[in-house]
Amino acid sequence: MKLYYKPGACSMASHIVLNEIGDAFEIEAVDTATKRTAGGIDYRQINPKGKVPALSVSGEVLTEGPAILQFLAVRGGREDLAPRPGALAGARVAEMLNFIATELHTAFGPLFNRATDESGKATARDSIATKLDWLEQRLADGRTFLTGGDFTIADAYAFVVANWANFTGIDLARWPHLAGFMSRVAARPAVRKTLQAEGLV
Repeated sequence: MKLYYKPGACSMASHIVLNEIGDAFEIEAVDTATKRTAGGIDYRQINPKGKVPALSVSGEVLTEGPAILQFLAVRGGREDLAPRPGALAGARVAEMLNFIATELHTAFGPLFNRATDESGKATARDSIATKLDWLEQRLADGRTFLTGGDFTIADAYAFVVANWANFTGIDLARWPHLAGFMSRVAARPAVRKTLQAEGLV
């Protein structure tokens, strides 16, 4: 397997899960501005969408982070990372994945767009804050991770996206339960290994 990624981008969630599972894999960085891989290939030949992540496996290329995360967990036989579809626990993980992808991830978009003016950025930060409020409430009952006691693919994705707060002028100290969650996830060996491999620590 080969994961095409950009350091610190949403592709890092797939990278974390690959390290959690422990299967052999390769990584190749992508410059999403120039659409070139570290090896000099036009990335659009691999993923015509030009976005990360993309996972090359068994002669196929799989795209879209949530799909890759679910595929990896099932392939790795890790029901702790993604409980079986149809079970309530599995639906809860899917619920969180959808929230992170459609609400939290999307809300950060204007802050990474150079065309967004200061008023637009302020509006985006307010929107992000409401999403983080919801995560804070979710964690306020003392649960270790977003859906309970097990670390799942949703936690990997949430960690990566919430971490963008550190680069966009949002102080996570305002959400103490979420900040605790971030610390717990950051301490996982697979996460530390991923951060090192992507040159982020």
